[in-house]
Amino acid sequence: MDFEYLIDQFGEAGTTALGGLVLGIMFGAFAQRSQFCLRAAVVEFWRGQIGPKVAIWLLTFSAAVAGTQALISAGDLDISDSRMLASYGSLSGAVIGGLLFGSGMVLARGCGARLLVLAATGNLRALFSGLLFAAVAQASLRGILAPARDSVAGAWLLHDDGGLELISFLGWGDNTGIYIGLGCMVVAVFYGIRNKLTAWAWAGSVGVGTMVVGGWWFTYHMSYQTFEPTQVESMTFTGPSADTLMYFLTPGGAPLDFDVGLVPGVFLGSFLAAFFSRTLQLQGFKDGSSMVRYIFGAVFMGMGGMLAGGCAVGAGLTGGSAFSITAWVALASMWAGAGLTDGLIDREWKGQTILEKYRSRKASKVSADAVAEPVTS
Repeated sequence: MDFEYLIDQFGEAGTTALGGLVLGIMFGAFAQRSQFCLRAAVVEFWRGQIGPKVAIWLLTFSAAVAGTQALISAGDLDISDSRMLASYGSLSGAVIGGLLFGSGMVLARGCGARLLVLAATGNLRALFSGLLFAAVAQASLRGILAPARDSVAGAWLLHDDGGLELISFLGWGDNTGIYIGLGCMVVAVFYGIRNKLTAWAWAGSVGVGTMVVGGWWFTYHMSYQTFEPTQVESMTFTGPSADTLMYFLTPGGAPLDFDVGLVPGVFLGSFLAAFFSRTLQLQGFKDGSSMVRYIFGAVFMGMGGMLAGGCAVGAGLTGGSAFSITAWVALASMWAGAGLTDGLIDREWKGQTILEKYRSRKASKVSADAVAEPVTS
């Protein structure tokens, strides 16, 4: 597709940001109406149920994978120069960052994208956590936490010697990605029917996955129509959240690009979807301990997302659709970290969480020690 008219009207950077804005609006609307959320899917799965949340995530994932791989097979998309497949990947960052991010999204009750969607509907907990997530991501990218991130990420690197893309690494055929995507879609449809998903859940989940495909397609076609280098990329929210925060706090601190258009677009799309569906609602923190939980969650996600090379959407959907090895490792680590944290913090075993049992035993021991202590005059 020729974007010459838009480039003449808005300039190269403006057109790229406009594309991010439009795709972000649709992503936000679809995500809000479908209730797409990796955290909810992971919790549901680790509690022994493949219910509607898992079905929605599978539909989204399969749509992103099948659509992206179909465009690549048709010759209408080339993502070999994307950040996820070029240069090198960090396996240590993918594992440690994925575990941190998975733990953080359980503590904050949502990944970076989900927090953005919820914030637009009036959830002040999500707004606070999302801003802290962006600030920590920025500190991890270019600030005080950058040396620590570099040290962890550099511990185990995977270099660009034909080993960054999973299908090529395993020596599978050119159309394998399409078959995997379609196979996942069959499974997703089965569980979607089994869980009686609503029309909006079907349309919204596929729509979110399609926006990932749209992001790849748009940035790829922009990349050879502009004089300035344009990164071939798609939906992700860790780096873009940091860049968008800097763009609005210090004009000129971040370039106008796809990412800077994406984040406001998702917020606007989610707000409009909530407004027209009459689901806008102000929500705040329950108490101080609840706020501490969200703070830790946002910090873990900000650092973890930068280490992993992407968030639940960036690594899980965008990186997954590109079959980036580090993205798939990060996604698996997110599932593991989230499941472990949910089991320790939130999941009840015989009426109590493991953390509550630990506190009860500790309190009982303190009381017993106090009783046993001899009284001296």
